[in-house]
Amino acid sequence: MSATRAAAKAAPRNPNPLQPFVWSGTDKRGTRMKGETLAKNANLLKAELRKQGITPTVVRPKAKPLFGAAGKTISARDIAVFSRQLATMMQSGVPLVGSFEIIGGGQKNPRMKTMLDDIRASIEGGSTLHEALGKHPMQFDSLYLNLVKAGEGAGVLDTVLDTIANYKEATEALKGKIKKALFYPAMVIAVAIIVTSILMIFVIPQFDEVFKGFGAELPAFTQMLVSASDFMVAYWWLMLLVVIGGIVGVVQAKKRSKSFAQLLDRMILKVPVIGEIMQNSAIARFARTLAITFKAGVPLVEALDTVAGATGNVVYEQAVHRIKDDVAVGYQLNTAMRQVDVFPHMVIQMAAIGEEAGALDTMLIKVAEFYEQEVNNAVDALTSMLEPLIMVLIGTVVGGIVIGMYLPIFKLGAAI
Repeated sequence: MSATRAAAKAAPRNPNPLQPFVWSGTDKRGTRMKGETLAKNANLLKAELRKQGITPTVVRPKAKPLFGAAGKTISARDIAVFSRQLATMMQSGVPLVGSFEIIGGGQKNPRMKTMLDDIRASIEGGSTLHEALGKHPMQFDSLYLNLVKAGEGAGVLDTVLDTIANYKEATEALKGKIKKALFYPAMVIAVAIIVTSILMIFVIPQFDEVFKGFGAELPAFTQMLVSASDFMVAYWWLMLLVVIGGIVGVVQAKKRSKSFAQLLDRMILKVPVIGEIMQNSAIARFARTLAITFKAGVPLVEALDTVAGATGNVVYEQAVHRIKDDVAVGYQLNTAMRQVDVFPHMVIQMAAIGEEAGALDTMLIKVAEFYEQEVNNAVDALTSMLEPLIMVLIGTVVGGIVIGMYLPIFKLGAAI
């Protein structure tokens, strides 16, 4: 009895899990070959290599790197690339388990590789794809899972995966455009602040020492710069602490406080130019996400529940939830959209035409493409507008400091 219990306890354990080995050897022609393969142990790997006509000379476990052994965090871009790879293989007729084996074998990120191996093991154990993906909610959201579930149920998983891949690629491209619009001015302003701080903390005090040696009275503008420099020299650590603390505080407050995050989302929509970009981006996400979920066969009410979280802004998220409630009691989609008063008339009109013509997904895709182009145009316009403005700002600040330092020199020259 005790032996049976011991066997039962030991059964779930996997005493010989697959581990990576690096090997080198020669083939039948004497050509040197090398590679990396998963195996239970070195002896089994050597036997497998000999079956392939390779004479192994070195087979050893792959050394773990000193830094970054766990790998990088799995990003949304990684999921987009994985979706495209899986869609291509499924459309080519490669079995699902084989697809995961091939994709996982080509991964350099250990975390991504581990996740794909876990999903493959779940599928081999009898789970469906959406059940296996559901074990990794940080990487695969409810939208992804619902689409995969609908594709599996309708027997068109390859088509749905292709749709998901297109959606992920379009979404990442849109995010990249928005980040580009925000990154360039932020970096230029950061460099301007660093340069100004160096001038105020290190350069101006040297000029001040020189001017004090002459004993002459400084001009008012120069005296203002010297006073500001003295303040920064004395309290630079406090200013740096306030800036870092403010940034960290805002980030943490947004993560931990839902009301604060909602306040930020509402405020950013009111910022000139940036607010318009974020608004168009939210509309594009709403239209594209609803189009692909509806096209995949997900019921409209259920699709709206999924779409709400994909808009990326709390104002539109709450509006979509209200639309879902109205549609659930019998209203048409365009009527419900008109009641929330956050969507432009053109979007509502396109939704109405799509409902009447029975082509709602097609019309929503056209809406998404239109507003994605609007975002692209707005980003280009913002970059073109900000570049000269930032240069003027930097020139004014740095030039003002230089002029303020040279004013006493001109005054001394006139006195001589």
